[in-house]
This record gives sequence, C-alpha cells and structure tokens, in this order.
Amino acid sequence: MFKVNAGYLGLSLLLFCIEVIIAMFMHDKFIRPLGGDFLVVILLYCLLRGTTTLDVPAAAISVLIFACLIEFAQFFQLVKWLGLENNLVARSVIGTSFSWADIIAYTLGILFVVVIEKRAVRLRKI
Repeated sequence: MFKVNAGYLGLSLLLFCIEVIIAMFMHDKFIRPLGGDFLVVILLYCLLRGTTTLDVPAAAISVLIFACLIEFAQFFQLVKWLGLENNLVARSVIGTSFSWADIIAYTLGILFVVVIEKRAVRLRKI
C-alpha cells in the first residue's frame, strides 16, 4: 500500500509552495478562495499518489470525499464544537465557513486531475 513516487511528491511540493504564495500574497475574491481550493485537491491527490499504490480513480475519489467532508465539517461548525475557534491552525486546516463554490472548485480540481491522467496514459501508449 505504501510506495514512493518522486514525481508525484515533487508536484505536491510545488503545489504546496504555490498554495503558500496564494495564502500570503493573494487577497482577492477569486484566486485565493476558489483557485486555492482547486489546487488543494490536486495537491492532496499528488501527495496520495506519491505515497500509496492507489490507482487514479481510487485516489481521485478519496481526495474528493475527504475535501467534501472537511467542507461539511465547516457547515456544522466543527471547529467551534471542538472548542478550537481560537486555534489558528485548526481554523486554517478545518476552516470555518461552508461554501458550495468550494465544493464545485474541489470537483473541478479532481476532474482536471482525471483528464490529465487519462491523457498521460494515452501519451504513454504512443
């Protein structure tokens, strides 16, 4: 189940750096909230594929379910229920506000990954 894939791990590190740059320097209403959510599922997918033997569908579905669960935890104010509303790390990781737009961004990010993976498979066959 555990297998290291340097390519995916490298991509996840690159995406993490991009996410940090977005968080630190972007203060708009599109790239930071939606672009960040689009990229974070790709980051998680790459991290999962870089450390496990999961195939494309299993990894993609797992990441999408995880992201949606976190988003619904925001809907139910999990941070508040856990008494962590003053904890900056918990607020950042779990989040505090539910948004259907985030669910759409996660879904589009995973669909993007699946399309890229399918194209990569086709290119390897050539």
